Amino acid sequence: MTSKPPISDRNDDDLRVEPPDDRAAGMPAVVAALKRSVEEMGVRATARTLVHLNHKHGFDCPGCAWPDPDRAKPAEFCENGAKHVAAEATAKRVGAAFFRDHSLSALADRSDWWLEEQGRLTDPVVKRAGFDHYEPASWDEALGIVADELRGLASPDEAVFYTSGRTSNEAAFVYQLFARAFGTNNLPDCSNMCLEHAGLIVICGQNPGTNHPRMLTHLEKAKHNGATIVAVNPLPEAGLLRFKNPQTPRGLLGPGTALADHHLQIRLAGDQALFLGIGRLMLEAGAVDHDFVARYTDRFESYAAHARAASWDEILAATGLRLDEIALLARLIMDAPSVIVCWAMGLTQHRNSVPMIRELVNVLLLQGNIGRGGAGVFPVRGHSNVQGDRTMGIWEKMPDRFLDAVRDEFGFEPPRHHGLDAVDSIAAMRSGDAKVLMSMGGNLVRAISDTNVAEAAMRRLRLTVSVATKLNRSHIVTGEVAVILPTMSRSEHDPSGAVTVEDSVGQVHASLGPLPPASASLRSETAIVCALARRTLGDRVGVEWERLGSDYAAVRDHIAHVVRGFDDFNGRVAKPGGFLLPHPPRDERRFETATGKAHFSVNDLRVLEVPPGCLILQTLRSHDQFNTTVYSDDDRYRGVHGGRRVVFVNPADLRALGFADGDHVDLVGAWDDGVERRAADFRVIAYPTARDCAAAYYPETNVLVPLESVAEVSNTPTSKSVIIRLEQVR
Repeated sequence: MTSKPPISDRNDDDLRVEPPDDRAAGMPAVVAALKRSVEEMGVRATARTLVHLNHKHGFDCPGCAWPDPDRAKPAEFCENGAKHVAAEATAKRVGAAFFRDHSLSALADRSDWWLEEQGRLTDPVVKRAGFDHYEPASWDEALGIVADELRGLASPDEAVFYTSGRTSNEAAFVYQLFARAFGTNNLPDCSNMCLEHAGLIVICGQNPGTNHPRMLTHLEKAKHNGATIVAVNPLPEAGLLRFKNPQTPRGLLGPGTALADHHLQIRLAGDQALFLGIGRLMLEAGAVDHDFVARYTDRFESYAAHARAASWDEILAATGLRLDEIALLARLIMDAPSVIVCWAMGLTQHRNSVPMIRELVNVLLLQGNIGRGGAGVFPVRGHSNVQGDRTMGIWEKMPDRFLDAVRDEFGFEPPRHHGLDAVDSIAAMRSGDAKVLMSMGGNLVRAISDTNVAEAAMRRLRLTVSVATKLNRSHIVTGEVAVILPTMSRSEHDPSGAVTVEDSVGQVHASLGPLPPASASLRSETAIVCALARRTLGDRVGVEWERLGSDYAAVRDHIAHVVRGFDDFNGRVAKPGGFLLPHPPRDERRFETATGKAHFSVNDLRVLEVPPGCLILQTLRSHDQFNTTVYSDDDRYRGVHGGRRVVFVNPADLRALGFADGDHVDLVGAWDDGVERRAADFRVIAYPTARDCAAAYYPETNVLVPLESVAEVSNTPTSKSVIIRLEQVR
């Protein structure tokens, strides 16, 4: 029996807080996954779907980009992956009657959870200028509205083509091809190590228990092989304390496996200083592979001089750590036969994110921990195909060699000037320079920073277009005209055949869902893009859009000619497990730089200053959440149930600031731009986070991050280092 869409919305009236969990997975994860799956899909569809999930002849989980093992277990999925599949394979439907009964004004008062819970979109709908309802439309009419608006723009750069990281390689390739044939590079996106053979694994700014649960199995194997694991994180996370593997009796019914041997509770934004300090200690100890440094790197002397002169006072202030804690990690790195450093958004969403990552690369280069087994950098991707999207050309700054290949393959000259990323796209909407936003999946208004600014900017657009499976906030915050084009999900059977995806380690493999589509009128993402391109461009370019919309093998033939590493794409991906893309640093210690060597870098250290009475806030997601999609108001691992408007603060900081556990406060952004940014009425939870640091869930706290507050170089919102103060709610 499947559940019905909720009639009423939820609030935080039933919020309760328990002690945080000290272990991840186990029987509670099995129960939660199966309960959600049966409620959404029913027993038969649950059995039919989960048995194919992450198997070689099945479909790839849309929940994350963790690589599949060579020998899959019968249940090769995690709790959150099962929930994500269940959410899209739900039996609930959003059809014409729903939009007739619910105006946009009414839907604006509903929570994101309520919108998501209504079910699958079944047919195209259009919100016309001056109207407050979506209305049913034929595919021909809906595509015509979009094509007419695009053709009427004064410049192709007035359009923005956004995509989430779950789009298939085939859909991503034709999407970027359409945008570039249209004439713009405005393609913002939401980007092979072997853990089991590493001697030391350092996990920075990452919570695998919630965000990449299948990683825990590999960490467990690494532990059994003798690896040491160090967690570098402001919060103690259950998934790095103990893992109860539900695939084993020891995990399901026994004590499980303790994972992290050490936890360095670093101050937010302090990772750059940490690795600079480690580098200094390694240099002072003479722990340098001089042969590797001489043969494969350059700029070592400049780096070494900078690191030796680094100030310990600044390093300790930035990290919040003691010198002996930093020295412990340095000694572990020096003594390990091989080292892998993993990271996720905990490192990429600070002002100094790029220097952070450069500094950890410096440390790995010192001992040659690049280009050999069980060693290297491991940026862990969250979306299931965010790496593949970039490989296929979803980037506003694709290099000329890719654009040259597109020109040679398709006979048109793609634009060469760089386009807009996500942050700059919102700024262009705000200024009126962008008129049309097309989104291939995703929920941009909830994913981006500065919520109020983003919503106002999107409402200035003439047209918003969304290719989607379910409702989200970006369908309610619209331009003057809005179009929703419903598409198939990853778990549904595409009559045109399998698509492909790329995981975090560059493995490309096929994916074909087993379930019938939620509606007979649904089209694949590839078919939608190609139909729109044909309708918009006509014969302007010599691309066989109609054929590519249904012949994925033909799309892959073009990819083989354009994208490096995809030679004989169709033949290689037909093999079970697919193929591994080439990676010069890993495969042959070859670096694609001007000198052909890896660069040591010199990075100025700036300590994030916190004004008196303020804290550094990181936004994060709860355990029962996938990116901006909230499945429930529970965060089992952190002990939060029945509510999301909570802020985690160190008990000592609460006392110093004059607050107590359970107080209700507003979170107020402490920026110097004269704009008040306030997230109202949060309950304080005394929690063992690092001193001077706090944490709260997004998207509720995205409103606190100014659009202009971004990482240098990468332009990523600084959602992990937000300066706030607490104000008592009277």
